[in-house]
This record gives sequence, structure tokens and C-alpha cells, in this order.
Amino acid sequence: MDERIFTNRHILEWLRYYSENRDIDLEKVKILDITRKNKNLIPMVRSHKMVMVFTEAGHPDIFYRMFNAGLGDCTVIYNEGSEPEGPVKENKVYDMINRGINASAAMLVVNERARRIIGFGMDNELFASGSVRYVSSEIRAVILSKMVIDEQKNLCIVSGESIAVEAANMCGEASVLAVEYNPKDRRTLEENVSRFGLNNIHITDRLDEEILKAYPMPDVAMLVASSTTEKEIDALLAVNPRMEFVIYTLDFQAAAYLPRLLESRGIEDVDVVQLQVAHLNSKNAFVIQPSPWLITARAGAEE
Repeated sequence: MDERIFTNRHILEWLRYYSENRDIDLEKVKILDITRKNKNLIPMVRSHKMVMVFTEAGHPDIFYRMFNAGLGDCTVIYNEGSEPEGPVKENKVYDMINRGINASAAMLVVNERARRIIGFGMDNELFASGSVRYVSSEIRAVILSKMVIDEQKNLCIVSGESIAVEAANMCGEASVLAVEYNPKDRRTLEENVSRFGLNNIHITDRLDEEILKAYPMPDVAMLVASSTTEKEIDALLAVNPRMEFVIYTLDFQAAAYLPRLLESRGIEDVDVVQLQVAHLNSKNAFVIQPSPWLITARAGAEE
């Protein structure tokens, strides 16, 4: 078991300290220990009205990042020092952007505007502009739905930058391995990771068994079909024979070929759908978006 900075005893002591010094409904407090891997502060604060954040000393830009993510109006309740004792202080995030964390301790972050509704398909304007041409939010919503996103599921996403970012926001307890072969696309993804404050995305420029074994085993893989898709499927199946796949393609021939490829690997639970999205423009004419095929498959489903 990994050694933890904050044990159950520490957590209970901090909960008691804040409950004695502020009118707090402990039932509504979400606990987040960002000293542990893959923990995302910003998405958690966005979706919960009160988060108790356990952190070690350091993080010089933690409040600046929150402010930059639109959380400047959140209230931070904290104390000075590393023990749950002494006076409690309270400030808005925008008043704390020039300071970091000076001791391993817990703080409460209160977000009165938090929304706990989970919706698929973030607006493309939220993502960093760069080399990536993002799929429409409607198509991304269907892809994420087909992936059956779960907080505990580890993901592998190949050439799906916005899919990786939105999935990482949603599965805060799990790991996302994002494979980007294009250096420009990697830089755009890195900018998005910084923009959304994501700690659970691992970015790599290749996909093989060696890379896959260096990270938590993925449960679901989302691939954009290419000349390397067959090798990617084989590498993923080698580390997880029960892998779930969602494959995106705009190529009719690939859409016809990929089910046979998957079946040749012993995967019989294969489904193919085509999506079509049209937006009404300012001239009252519908503009049809690219219409991809989605191939979904689940290895070992019949066992």
C-alpha cells in the first residue's frame, strides 16, 4: 500500500476542526487528497459546492490556476500551519492568486455556483485553439456515451484530443493515456491539460506494449482509425484481453473492414453506427457536419 501523507486520523481531525469553527454540513463535503496521483482539483471544485482539499506544501500557482479556470469567486477557508488548530481565515480565490501553499494541510473551497450535472459534449470554444480540428460537441457526446465513462475506468485515447480532455474531466479517479503522434497536436493537448488543471492525463507519442505496461491498464480504448490501428488493437489486447473499443472513422472502407479485423481477433460483439449532425446557419440553411462511423466492440464479452 502506498504511504499516504494524510491518514484517516488526519482527515477526521481536519473535519472536526472546520466543523467546530464554521457552520458546515459535513454530509455535503467532498474530500480530495491532491497529494495522491490522478487527482484533479479544478473539475472537482467546479462540480461540488464544498471540497476539502488536502495538499502538501508548495503549489505556487494553485490559486492562480483556479482563478484562470473561472473559479475566482470561490471562497477558500483555511488556517496557517500544518495542524488543525488556531484561527480560521477566509478569502476569495482572486485575493489569493499570488500565494501558494505554505504547509501540508487541509483547506475548504466553497463554490456556490457548482453544478453537479454531468453533461456530455463540452462546447468547442472551451478548448485551446491550435493544430487540432475538434469534432462537433454532439458527436463527442455520442463517443463518450459509447465509451460508458466511469470514474474508475482507465482509458486509452489515440488521436482524440478533445475526447481525452473531456473524459479526464469526468473520470477523476482513473487514468487517461493520450496517444498523440503529431507534435503540434501534443502541444495543443498539453495546453488543454494545463487549461483544465488535469493531473490524470499521461501524454505519449507512441502506443505499444511497453508504453501500456508503464501506465495503469486501460479498460476502454478510443481510437481514430489510421494505418496503425491494427497494431494498436493488438497492443491493447495484449495487456487487456477484455478491452472495450470505440473506433472513429470517416472512411467507408475502414468502417467495413474494421469489424472483420476485430472478429479475426476473436471479438464477436461488434456494432457499427453512422452519425450525422447538421447545424442551422444564419441563412436558415442546414450545414451538414462530417458524418463518422463508430465501431464499438467488447473483447471477451461472450466468456
